[in-house]
Amino acid sequence: MSQDTLIIRQLGRQPYGPVSRAMHDFTDTRNDTTPDEIWLVEHEPVFTQGQAGKAEHLLAPGDIPVIQSDRGGQVTYHGPGQQVMYVLLNLKRRKLGVRELVTMLEQTVVNTLATLGIDAHARADAPGVYVGERKICSLGLRIRRGCSFHGLALNIDMDLTPFLRINPCGYAGMEMTQVSRLAPGATVASVQPVLTESFFALLGNPPREWISQPWQQ
Repeated sequence: MSQDTLIIRQLGRQPYGPVSRAMHDFTDTRNDTTPDEIWLVEHEPVFTQGQAGKAEHLLAPGDIPVIQSDRGGQVTYHGPGQQVMYVLLNLKRRKLGVRELVTMLEQTVVNTLATLGIDAHARADAPGVYVGERKICSLGLRIRRGCSFHGLALNIDMDLTPFLRINPCGYAGMEMTQVSRLAPGATVASVQPVLTESFFALLGNPPREWISQPWQQ
């Protein structure tokens, strides 16, 4: 397999912890010829605290577990009906800067939503993607040895009420929205291919291989 090939893993619904550990293991053990990977997953309900996370932004987590993450940013929520896309890229090999990757991920979501008739935008003061003043997609990355991991989380067709238990991304009163509220009938299954193709287009349409199974244990 060429190192230019992009491997896309469809992981289905998974708890956060094992996927996070596998993502770290992949990043720690990859070398200059390891093909890049994209992991698509829906997580079991979980709050994750980013590196900048502050305890006061966890208002009332209740029975939803809280896991510390080494991604950038503050606290967010993951749950079923939200498409998480982890981008495990060798940035040097793809000639991408960190800011370029952030912009590319935001534009991927903006382009995806545009195909559904949703007018979305990024904000210079707060990473992610917004529809009006409401946030529809969160973004957090980490770079290690020139390689990215973590990624984006797009709210598609989910229970948004757990976001009321936190200050999303550290912003008190930040309202969240989702694709199905703006494009009725939208599901993870219907939006996922649009999201991935939008990302591949911005990445230059590299050769790719789809794998509907988890990482190698």
